[in-house]
Amino acid sequence: MTSHQRAAARTTTLAREHPFGSDFNVAARSHAARSELPSAVPLMALSTGFWAFKTLAAAHELDLFSRLAGGPGTTAGEFAQALGLHQRPAEMLLTGCAALGLLEKTDGRYHNTPLSEAYLVRGKPYYFGGFVQMADKRLYAGWDKLAEALRTNRPTTWDPAVQSSAFDGEDPTMLATFWEAMHSLSTMTARKLGEAVDLGHFRRLLDIGGGSGAYDIELCKQYAELRATVFDLPHVAAIAAGKIADAGLADRIETAGGNFFEQLPGDHDVHLLSMILHDWDEAKDRALLSRSFEALPSGGAVVISELLVNDEKTGPAWAALMSLNMLIETEGRNYTPAEYSAWLEEAGFRDIETVWFDAPAANGAVIGRKS
Repeated sequence: MTSHQRAAARTTTLAREHPFGSDFNVAARSHAARSELPSAVPLMALSTGFWAFKTLAAAHELDLFSRLAGGPGTTAGEFAQALGLHQRPAEMLLTGCAALGLLEKTDGRYHNTPLSEAYLVRGKPYYFGGFVQMADKRLYAGWDKLAEALRTNRPTTWDPAVQSSAFDGEDPTMLATFWEAMHSLSTMTARKLGEAVDLGHFRRLLDIGGGSGAYDIELCKQYAELRATVFDLPHVAAIAAGKIADAGLADRIETAGGNFFEQLPGDHDVHLLSMILHDWDEAKDRALLSRSFEALPSGGAVVISELLVNDEKTGPAWAALMSLNMLIETEGRNYTPAEYSAWLEEAGFRDIETVWFDAPAANGAVIGRKS
C-alpha cells in the first residue's frame, strides 16, 4: 500500500469512527483544500499598488530627487529641516523610496539610485516626472471612478456633455503637465522604436498627431538623413516648435497645424502614428489609416507604435491597463496586432508585420507598406 493509499484509508476509518460520521470527512477534505490554496500575497500587492505610486508622487512633489541630484545625499534629519517637515514622516518617506529602489543608503546618507537620477531629476534629457505628476493630479482621480466608466462607457476625467474634448476648459497648468508627461514618455519610447524599426531608407517622416515632437527629435538624432514634420492641432504644433528649437533641430524638423481627420500633408514617405489610434474608436482609426494610404507615395509605409494587447486579449498587463486608462480618458482602447493588420490590409497596405520592443509607452509597432 502506498503512502497516499494509507492516508486515504486512515481518513475513511476516522470518518466511520468519528461521532459526526461523514461530516468529518467533509471537514478533512476542506482542510486539504485549504492547504492547497494559492498565496494571497499577489492580491495584497494589487490592493496596495497605490501605496507605491503615492510614495513616488509625494517624493516627486517635494522635489526629493532633484534636491539630491549630484550631491552628498541626505539624512532624515537634514531632509526634514530643509523642507520644514517632522523627522518621523521624513524618515518614513526616505525609507519607502529606498525600499522601492528609488534611493540607496550609504554611510547613513540617502542618495538617488541610477533610475531616479536619470529619470526623476528636473532638467535631465529623459525626465519622467511630468508623467508622474499627470498620473497623480489627473489620472488618479479618474481611476477612482473606474466602475462608473465601466457602467456608462464614458470618460471620467472630463465630461463629454459639456466639453468638446479632454482639453476643453482644462486648467493651463494641468495642460502643461500633460504635454510634459507626453514628451517624457515619447522621448524614451522613440529611442527604442528607432532601434527596433529600420527607418534608414526613408527621407521624410510625417508624425501624425505628433504632440511635442519628441519622436521626431529622437528619430532625427538616430537617423542623420531623416527630416520630419510634426502635424497636430495649431496650438500643439506651437508647443512642438519650442521643443524642436531647444533641441537644435529646427533645420530638419518643421511643424504644421491641422486636423488629421480632415487632411494629411503630402510629400512624406513614412507616416508615424504613435499613441494616437488608441484614443479613437475603430471607425475613426480605419478612416485615418485609409487617409494615410492615400497620402503616401508608392514604396511608402505607415508605422503604428502602441502598447499592443495580444491577439488572445489576455495581456500583457501594461497594455490591458492602458486600455482601461483609455476608458476613463477617451473613446478608444488599446488594440491588437491582428486588428491593426486587418485595418491596414483593408486600407490597401501590404507586407504587414509586427515588430516588438520594450519601452514605457509602447511594446511594439505594426508596419504596413504601400506597393
